[in-house]
Amino acid sequence: QVHLVEIGGGLVQAGGSLRLSCAASGRTLSAYTVDWFRQAPGKEREFVASISRGGGSTNYADSVKGRFTISRDNAKNTAYLQMNSLKPEDTAVYYCHSEPDWGQGTQVTVSS
Repeated sequence: QVHLVEIGGGLVQAGGSLRLSCAASGRTLSAYTVDWFRQAPGKEREFVASISRGGGSTNYADSVKGRFTISRDNAKNTAYLQMNSLKPEDTAVYYCHSEPDWGQGTQVTVSS
């Protein structure tokens, strides 16, 4: 059975940092692009960042450029999202995605 498991969410003050991890089991991540999405209450799920199979290409939503960094360690079958300079508007459930699988999400709450 395939699982993507996100860990690392939590409560942080504005300006703080969090690092999310997405660990895969039952499949190998290295052959696939990995994305992070987020969904705030009452809003649609939105794209945050993506990283190519080898990690050489990344893309970010404009709202997180310069603050968030996506990375991966294929040897550990894990992807990461380093989030710095967090803002209250970053509050959301963050999801890891690698076609066709989604993680269960991890809550990130940024207090002002």
